[in-house]
Amino acid sequence: MDNSKMLSALSYFSVLFAPFIVPIIVFFVSQDKEVKYHAKKSLISHIIPVILMIVLFIIIFATVVPASYSMSMTFEQPSFWMASGPLIFILLYAIVYIIVLVWNIIQGIRVLR
Repeated sequence: MDNSKMLSALSYFSVLFAPFIVPIIVFFVSQDKEVKYHAKKSLISHIIPVILMIVLFIIIFATVVPASYSMSMTFEQPSFWMASGPLIFILLYAIVYIIVLVWNIIQGIRVLR
């Protein structure tokens, strides 16, 4: 088996054990353009769930914390967005993470062929 294929596949499979470290190391260590391409592609796919998680934390913080302050002063029914918005985004995050995980595994197998 070719070393460049193994490094490229390892970049994709690293989503299971070291999402950021392995693609970055492979990108800087390898001299092969194809390996660098796959390392960059896998790193971008590993970053997508992290960015979505940051957005999720901001949304949860923005909807839950102000609601708790307003509810302490007077009792109000929370709006639909405040009640179900964080749950919707958690479900969206889980779906995106599973899609990215499956995509990385498929790409790693595709590179090995």
